[in-house]
Amino acid sequence: MAMERFAPSALNTALEDLDRSFAHLPEFTAEVQGQDRMLGVLRETAARLGDNFPYFHPLYAGQMLKPPHPLARAAYALATWINPNNHALDGGRASSAMEKEAVAELAAMFGWNQHLGHLSSGGTMANLEALWVAGQLQPGQAIAASSQAHYTHERISGVLHLPFAKVDADDHGRLNCQALERRLEQGGIGCVVATLGTTGVGAVDPLPEILKLRERYGFRLHVDSAYGGYFRLAGNLAPATRAAYDLIGEADSIVIDPHKHGLQPYGCGCVLFRDPAVGRLYKHESPYTYFSSHELHLGEISLECSRPGASAVALWATQRLLPTVPGGEFAQGLEASRRAALTFAARLKDDPRFVVPFDPELDIIVWAPRAPSASESSGLSQRIFDLAAEQQLHLALIHLPVSIFRAAWPDLQADQPTIVCLRSVLMKPEHESWLDRIYAILGSTTDAARST
Repeated sequence: MAMERFAPSALNTALEDLDRSFAHLPEFTAEVQGQDRMLGVLRETAARLGDNFPYFHPLYAGQMLKPPHPLARAAYALATWINPNNHALDGGRASSAMEKEAVAELAAMFGWNQHLGHLSSGGTMANLEALWVAGQLQPGQAIAASSQAHYTHERISGVLHLPFAKVDADDHGRLNCQALERRLEQGGIGCVVATLGTTGVGAVDPLPEILKLRERYGFRLHVDSAYGGYFRLAGNLAPATRAAYDLIGEADSIVIDPHKHGLQPYGCGCVLFRDPAVGRLYKHESPYTYFSSHELHLGEISLECSRPGASAVALWATQRLLPTVPGGEFAQGLEASRRAALTFAARLKDDPRFVVPFDPELDIIVWAPRAPSASESSGLSQRIFDLAAEQQLHLALIHLPVSIFRAAWPDLQADQPTIVCLRSVLMKPEHESWLDRIYAILGSTTDAARST
């Protein structure tokens, strides 16, 4: 945790710089109520926060939780001294400019020199905006997404009063294009959601094939890469995965979450539109808000109103330190996570105690303990999960269709339709050097689970 000590001293220096920016104002002292009791409350707060999983540690290998970069923490805190609101330039002039610059860098990562976009509270709100635009352009038409796509797409469709078509996934958790075409033939599909990095198994939908279907059926294409978008920069993807990322710029809209792989505090999502003209759909009047400048106010192209300018400041600062370019330091961190996933999957496949249904496409691995039946394997997964946590190794569980194991596990007795699998997200670069420790704990807890 040595890097964490960077933030306080650097933050104090930056705060002094910020104070000098306002030195021309008349002197005044703000009253702070309860100042004499602040330390006690903060220490009580720290004690309460200790009741959490150690998300920052390499032994936390469960959900997609990654610590923010120390610079992002410091920049976010620095911005809270101003507390800008990026809805209108009146509330966040500097931070709005920083948001536009940071978002433009994300758009450029996908090959877009022109775009419309902004930050949001997270992927859910960003996807809501993308599907809202799709619904405005294709009124009453259905949204189609894979059965392995994030559940919010179906929920968002309900909020927007749009029909939703759930399309089967293949045995690797990717959208099944044959099933999609059968549904397209029935008509009524206005937008197809392609997921580049499903949050369950890390699958990347076959974008080249989906784009060919778009040529025939004319639907709007939205790419949900909230989790996987940054892997566009990784140089060690499999050929089929690389082919999908190379074409991501052909989408009509893209969502990416900087608070996942982008090293940002929650919540920081981003929605991007290839055609800036969709901004006309947001048009509204607010005579008391947009009066200070004729420049674009971010609230004029967002469904959200008040939004923390601190998120934009933190992202801007992080991208200044670690640009989102192939081969850069940031990209190398993604490649390390990908190598860790491949190495871990290979060790699991070589171990007769486990079954891996398919190789990881990004940095998520799913596997199951070998047993005669799906129900017995599911019970073992739960026991391993519990025992590993007692040894401070934190994994995750996921319910997957038994059919996903058809090729890798032909003798499995499918006595139930789903199987509870173990799952890890190796999204910290440090995971690569901790694999031996992780595997040792997994092995010992697996043996213990089998003996109970």
